[in-house]
Order: sequence, then C-alpha cells, then structure tokens
Amino acid sequence: MPAITTANTASEMVRSATTTALRVAARELELYDTGDVAGADEVFAPDLIDHNSAADVASGIDGMRALIAATRDGFTDRQHRILFQEELPGGWVVLHWRMTATHAGDAFGFAASGNPVDINGQDIMRVVDGKITEIYHVEEMLKLTQQISTGAQEA
Repeated sequence: MPAITTANTASEMVRSATTTALRVAARELELYDTGDVAGADEVFAPDLIDHNSAADVASGIDGMRALIAATRDGFTDRQHRILFQEELPGGWVVLHWRMTATHAGDAFGFAASGNPVDINGQDIMRVVDGKITEIYHVEEMLKLTQQISTGAQEA
C-alpha cells in the first residue's frame, strides 16, 4: 500500500480513511484534540501494550486515558495534523504528526503559561480487530517543555 503524505487534521483523516487501521490511527490523535477520554475504550484494546509509557503515567489503556486528560486539561485549541501515514503489513500503521495548541492549564509539571506550542511526533501502532493493541510513540517533549516554560521563566 502506498504511503500517504498529507497535512489534514486528525478529524479529517478519520472521515476520509480508506482502511480500518488508518481510521483507528487517526482517531487516536483525534482523541487528544477533542479531549475525549472515554473514547480511549473505542480505540485502544483493554490489554494495550504501550512500549513508551512515561515513568509517572500508568501503562496500557489507563496511561492513554491519563495522557488524553493531561493534554485536554493543559492545552486549548489542540490540533493534530497528519504529515505522513502508511499502513504496513500485519496491521501496523506509521504516523508522523504535528500538534499545535496553547498552554492554558497545568500540564506536565508546568503551570499555565499562555504560550503557543508546536511539536512533532511519531506513532507506530498495531491495529487488530479495529483496536490499537501496541503502540510506540515519540514526541518532542524537550521542545514542548522549552516552549511552555519560556513564559513561566519570564513571568
């Protein structure tokens, strides 16, 4: 299957996805944009394996719920754009995405700064029976903390 390069929002990609795996992958990012914590049950398998869970966050589906809530509570105007996606054999999907938002609430140990944020990330996930069963994810967390801490240091 050929790779798809785009800059559509996650919501646009959910509506236009040509396969279940691509739809589920885009829906995962859409959960962060909408703050829909309950939607995690629709997208992630109950026994999800998160290969990159944060040290202070529960693993598996509970960890994903916590990350969705932290993003919802810490940032407004959240928008993920899918820059690249490809479905691979075995249900694997690769996404390269960009998230823009405003740091408007406590997040990741930082009080609200009001600063705009703009980071990239990559997700590699396996979709089985319409749910994500495994996920590897890498986000520009250093860049994010630099962007949100800048305002806190100047205040």
